Amino acid sequence: MIASSLRWKYWIPALLTAALLSACGGGDSGSNTSLSTSTPAGQLTQEPGAPVLSNNIATDGFNWFNYRRSQIGLSPMVRNSLIDGAALGHSSYLNLNSTVAHEQVQGKPGFTGVKLGDRLAKAGYVVTSLQGEVIAGAGNTSGFYLAEELVTAIYHRFVIFEPLFKEGGAGAAVSSSGYAYFTTDMAGNRNYGPGLAAGQIVTYPVSGQQKVAVSFSSDNESPDPVPNQDVVGYPISVHANYGTPVSVTAFSVRQRGAATDLAVRLLTSGNDVHTPVSAASIIPLATLNANTSYDVSFIGKVNGADVTHSWSFTTR
Repeated sequence: MIASSLRWKYWIPALLTAALLSACGGGDSGSNTSLSTSTPAGQLTQEPGAPVLSNNIATDGFNWFNYRRSQIGLSPMVRNSLIDGAALGHSSYLNLNSTVAHEQVQGKPGFTGVKLGDRLAKAGYVVTSLQGEVIAGAGNTSGFYLAEELVTAIYHRFVIFEPLFKEGGAGAAVSSSGYAYFTTDMAGNRNYGPGLAAGQIVTYPVSGQQKVAVSFSSDNESPDPVPNQDVVGYPISVHANYGTPVSVTAFSVRQRGAATDLAVRLLTSGNDVHTPVSAASIIPLATLNANTSYDVSFIGKVNGADVTHSWSFTTR
């Protein structure tokens, strides 16, 4: 059993943040719900093109994010040692204080700055535009596992798959009991090229993706993306550049060969305050079938331009 609790919030318009807490045996999460999306870390390394396991939590987690970003057509983030320092400092603070949070409290052990911007500045990195952070704490010390859990959780995914993030850093700390704290900080002000082209979106799961998880424990994310229901199907999402309006005319998924679409919950900025204007998601209300292909259709507008996109993926 894995108990989990996830927290998400925006701090300021140019800051994206998300936090994941995943503890074995209940921990301090206050939940005894099993994470049905979880996979043993070893299985993740079997995917074609996956990064080589280094057994360094920060490196493996950062590389896994870049692997998933590359799969959907986003540029991998360049790792920056200054951002590494900020992320490591925050993970150390979390470890010393046995907490999972984005804000630090001045005077507590390991304090390096109240907010992400403060910590980046102290590390010598000046942010002039977009910044973001995802953090995780878990009894599992695999960076691949921690990163994949963050990608699965839809509000966290909105941060990780931001096209304008061009560089980042990661840091991890492990308690004496083996509990790991993993922080990844991201920024978009280095000129490594633009984000997506005008009117373009990226999707996840990516077209042709195999071994997609069949379910997601909605109750383990707070705010809950699917209120009054726990285990649902794996979230499907589209992403544009930060601040670029994405509107949805139709967004659907159906099992290959079926006559009707699956019942889903649609997340857009218009009906969900936790979804950015530049993204949208559908979450099937029932667990997907194993070893099954699903066809997805998106019709909408990106910054006013018509976009129609269809793709498929297969579950494990």
